[in-house]
Amino acid sequence: MTPQTSSPLATSRRLVVKIGSSILVDEARGEIRRDWLDALTDDVARLHKGGCEIVLVSSGAIRLGRTHLKLALGPLKLEESQAAAATGQIQLAHAYQAALARHGITVAQVLLTLDDSEERRRYLNARQTMATLLGLKAVPVINENDTVATDEIRFGDNDRLGARVAEMISADTLVLLSDIDGLYTGDPRSDASAKFIPEIREITPEIEAMGGSAASALSNGGMVTKLMAGRIAMAAGCRMAIADGRAVGALGALIDSKARCSWFLPEASPLSARKKWIKGSLKTAGALTVDDGAVRALSAGKSLLPAGVTTIEGEFKRGDVVDVKDRAGRVLARGLVAYAAEDARRIAGRKSAEIERLLGFRGRDEIVHRDDLVVE
Repeated sequence: MTPQTSSPLATSRRLVVKIGSSILVDEARGEIRRDWLDALTDDVARLHKGGCEIVLVSSGAIRLGRTHLKLALGPLKLEESQAAAATGQIQLAHAYQAALARHGITVAQVLLTLDDSEERRRYLNARQTMATLLGLKAVPVINENDTVATDEIRFGDNDRLGARVAEMISADTLVLLSDIDGLYTGDPRSDASAKFIPEIREITPEIEAMGGSAASALSNGGMVTKLMAGRIAMAAGCRMAIADGRAVGALGALIDSKARCSWFLPEASPLSARKKWIKGSLKTAGALTVDDGAVRALSAGKSLLPAGVTTIEGEFKRGDVVDVKDRAGRVLARGLVAYAAEDARRIAGRKSAEIERLLGFRGRDEIVHRDDLVVE
């Protein structure tokens, strides 16, 4: 018997799964498809048990909320959408909590806006929160914060939100579960000659031209937004799959290589893509001068601790790119600093155990973590 080819999902260590409204919610009744959700969470639990860290980006709150509030189908006013989102989010979170509780898995709700992915301080806070949740073996369930977002400050679709989340947490895999099984040269619903494309390594103008419009009244997306998501994910070193998620057990079929999908495959890994971005930063916000012990630690691939820092230059913020220099002024490395300049000066030369006493809060042990550091 020929051995079955292993799916990339089976080897994922950090996975983001985006779930569209049209597959989670029964369009006619405006209610969650419970059998579908139970099967999804069974498959999530299977991956989770194998050591994979999983984040779910789920649509459906507005559709569930409008059903509960008895709002008529059709376009909603902004305030009606926000009210529906506020009501539906509770139902959505409870549904995931109940489904994953069957496997003893803790669920955490995270609501994001566009600003959370673009404003540096908020981005770092969201990133750290999700990293902490994953470290505690929880499964974050993420949606756009539609209760406060307006048209000017929202993603508008969860395809791009899923890609931004994958980028934020350095995920290695993103899966978009939707109502189509991948990318075609045209719309297969209307073009019988449209050909399926199983693998994409670069989003060229020709690939972009294959995008279409949203196919469901419950969905704000379409192939256009999926290609946008693919561009974001690939730039972050994250592979992405577009798959048909309508069938019960769709995620499990992907894990077992029993379902067709289109894979967007980047050249770099998430970590190398992140370090490439750090190294390519044209302007640094400051510099840290380090002692000889820190120089040896950096050359051995270790993080930079406050104890090894002797001098702070510049007025940088947490998350800014800074140079790391030796006593002679030679630039040894470049990285994302975990503390603002004022706090960095307070803890420079001190042991990590002293940080809380010196600053009044417990920050990271490292002033620049090795994952955020590129040694020259």
